[in-house]
Amino acid sequence: MFYRLMKAIVAPLLRLFFRPEVEGRENIPERGPAILASNHLSFSDSFFLPAMVTRRVTFLAKMDYFTGRGVKGRLTAAFFRGVGQLPVDRTGGTASEAALQAGLKVLGQDQLLGIYPEGTRSPDGRLYRGKTGIARMALESGAPVLPVVMIDTEKIQPPGKVIPKIMRVGIKIGEPLDFSRYEGMEDDRFILRSVTDEIMYALMELSGQEYVDVYAADAKKAVAEARKQAAAAEKAAKEKRGAGPDEPGDADEPKPEA
Repeated sequence: MFYRLMKAIVAPLLRLFFRPEVEGRENIPERGPAILASNHLSFSDSFFLPAMVTRRVTFLAKMDYFTGRGVKGRLTAAFFRGVGQLPVDRTGGTASEAALQAGLKVLGQDQLLGIYPEGTRSPDGRLYRGKTGIARMALESGAPVLPVVMIDTEKIQPPGKVIPKIMRVGIKIGEPLDFSRYEGMEDDRFILRSVTDEIMYALMELSGQEYVDVYAADAKKAVAEARKQAAAAEKAAKEKRGAGPDEPGDADEPKPEA
C-alpha cells in the first residue's frame, strides 16, 4: 500500500521539479521477472527509477538504512520498508548468500529486481567494477538483465548539501541482455566474472562513463585513507609552524655565572 502511495505522491513531484527524461521504457517487459542493473550516482537513484517505471521495482538496499536509531532512523527504516526495499548485509560470506536468496525470491515472484552491480555509490562519477552477485541471480533465475543508466542525479544533492538542486535528470534503459547460453554454469567463477563484465560494459556504453577496473568500495577506502593522511600531514605542519625556530637566549645558550 505504501508503495502505491509513494507512486501517487512522490512520482508527480519528481516529474514536476526534476522533469526526468526517460529513454527506453519500452525495453522493460510488461510481465515476468527482469533485473534492472543500474549505475549508482546518488541516494536518489532508488526513488527516480521506481517512480518512472510502471511496474513495481524492488531494490536490495544496504542494511544501514534499516538499523538507524532515533526518530530519523526509525522513519528512514519505515520508509524503505514501505516502498518495498529489502535490507541486505553486504559484508560477505553468509550475508552475501542471504542477499542472493532475497533477490532470487523477488525474481521467483515474476517481479522486477533493481540492483547496483557496483555495490555502492560511485565516489567520483566514474563507473566501477561490478560484483558477481548479479551474474549469479541472472543465471539461476534465467531473468533477462536490463542495463539502466541514471544521468546527473549526483548533481542534485552532493555530499554536505542539505537543500537539493532543482534540475533535469535522465534515465536510459537499454535492451535486455540474454545469458541463457550460460545456463547451469552459475557455479563457475570465470563465467560469473564474464557475465558481470558484459553487464558493466553495457552500462559503460550506455552511460559514456569512464570505467575503472577496481571496486567502488575499495576506491572509497583509498580516498578516505588519502584524506586521513593529508589531514595528519597538515596537522603536523601546523604544529611545526607553531613551535617556531629556536630564539637566541634559549636553552642552547650558556647561562651567565652567578
